[in-house]
Amino acid sequence: MGKWTEGLLAWGRARPWAVDLPLVALAVWVSVMGVWTDPEGAGGKWWAYALALAGSVPLWWRRRWPWAVLLICSLPTMALSVLAHFAMPQIQVAMAVAIYTAADRGKDWQRAVLLAVLVIGNVIGTHSFGGALFSLVVSVGSFVVGSLVRELRRLAGVEAERARQAGLRAASDAARAVAEERGRIAREMHDILAHAVSLMVVQAEAGPLVVRSNPDRAIRAFDAIADSGRDAMVQLRRVLGVLKEDGAVPALAPQPRLAELAGVLDRVRESGVDVDARIEETGPAEVQAAAYRIVQEALTNVVKHAGAGRVVVRVAVRDGADLTVSVADDGRGPSVAVGAGIDGRSGGRGLLSIRERAAACGGTVETGPRPDGPGYLVAAVLPLNA
Repeated sequence: MGKWTEGLLAWGRARPWAVDLPLVALAVWVSVMGVWTDPEGAGGKWWAYALALAGSVPLWWRRRWPWAVLLICSLPTMALSVLAHFAMPQIQVAMAVAIYTAADRGKDWQRAVLLAVLVIGNVIGTHSFGGALFSLVVSVGSFVVGSLVRELRRLAGVEAERARQAGLRAASDAARAVAEERGRIAREMHDILAHAVSLMVVQAEAGPLVVRSNPDRAIRAFDAIADSGRDAMVQLRRVLGVLKEDGAVPALAPQPRLAELAGVLDRVRESGVDVDARIEETGPAEVQAAAYRIVQEALTNVVKHAGAGRVVVRVAVRDGADLTVSVADDGRGPSVAVGAGIDGRSGGRGLLSIRERAAACGGTVETGPRPDGPGYLVAAVLPLNA
């Protein structure tokens, strides 16, 4: 269907009078001309014209009262057929339009009754087979066209509802994606800042204590503070770069890899904690990123809360299917103080972030006191083929 035709149909739907006025005019003209040309002389009788008009003009109200209009049009039409049979036109436009409208807008039981009346009435009321067949084609044909239009309108409504539901689902999916992305970015920024600031605070507190007794250690402490700050700035730029650029490609997304853990481990060592680490740098990018952040967050908790002297970090592949992550310290273990937070040590969101990262990869996390001695254990299992 061309744009011109679609535009014309839309214009007609918005202005029903523009369709009904020509239909009423056509129906009146056909009915009046039938009386005018009646070979038996009905054209000279005023009541014949009155019946012709009474059977045509009510079409103007067909949309509002389809069944009343059908009844009002049919009564004078039948009267004219009985009183001046040859004044009836071959195609009764008014009745055809009224039947079409009733079939389009009526209830199912009303339409069934109408069809039965049309068939029985045309068969009984017509004296010849040809006349009955022609009347059935016109009347039942109008009914069929109205029913088809009704069905097409119903299907169009179904498709419109499906499109609306699809639009709602798309909007819901988009909102959920935005919320998930906001949560991911919040986790990234939390992990970056929490880790960097924790190390900087520890080093800043240690620096003044040894600045006179051990200048070299103080210098290393301040160098570690600067390194932590620079690393945090680099990682924050990666996160903010994604936020600033609408068309950012996936490569711009902050996706640290396990190879980058060496820098994190060195900065933890510089804070005074002995780190024993064995790391298999393998796995898909999203799994490596999750493992990196889990280790980073666990080490941040060690530095901030554990008071540990030693921490053991293990990242290894198990049975070729999972990447296991383990961070165990020898510190004071989880706090039992009132008001302790979800990480068992503070009011922060450390372990919640770890659990969210593992869950995003289809993995699991277990945390708690070490079973083999004092301290705390964070253990995660991340499927490599999730």
